[in-house]
Amino acid sequence: MSDFGTPDKKLAAVCGLFCPSCTVFIGSMEDRSRLERLAERSKATVEQVECHGCRSEKRSLYCDTRCKMTKCAAQKGIDFCVQCDEYPCAELKAFQSQMPHRIELWQSQERIKAVGYEKWYAEMVRQYSCPECRTINSAYDPECRTCGAAPSSNYVKTHEAELAKFREKMAR
Repeated sequence: MSDFGTPDKKLAAVCGLFCPSCTVFIGSMEDRSRLERLAERSKATVEQVECHGCRSEKRSLYCDTRCKMTKCAAQKGIDFCVQCDEYPCAELKAFQSQMPHRIELWQSQERIKAVGYEKWYAEMVRQYSCPECRTINSAYDPECRTCGAAPSSNYVKTHEAELAKFREKMAR
């Protein structure tokens, strides 16, 4: 397990996602078999799926080609969507509504605005860490990927129903 305790802006996505809790990021940094499964499911190569953070030089195929928020923020000279006069825009609203790991984007943006990304980052470490062993888990890890504790994090505990519906839908 890596230590992501020190705030790192390259791991704080423009949209408000916390990169260390991304299943692709976890696969890229710590769990090659996870990354291989994600690549197979995406019909892409492992290299195309690999990601080192939303603001890094090595972004996943999805984030590199389909994410409009990063390019938009760069063009507007802002760090996070909440700093934009058009926040929340239609693009961000559509993005937020598509997947359960994006449920808290609005809260994340508001926290970043209120307390800064460094404090928000520390809050996200706590939000996604296993209460038993402190491993950062993704929203899609119902049990801790290191020690097996359930739920794997406060995020999973809070959004258990939405995540269960999503897993059920994906199993069909």
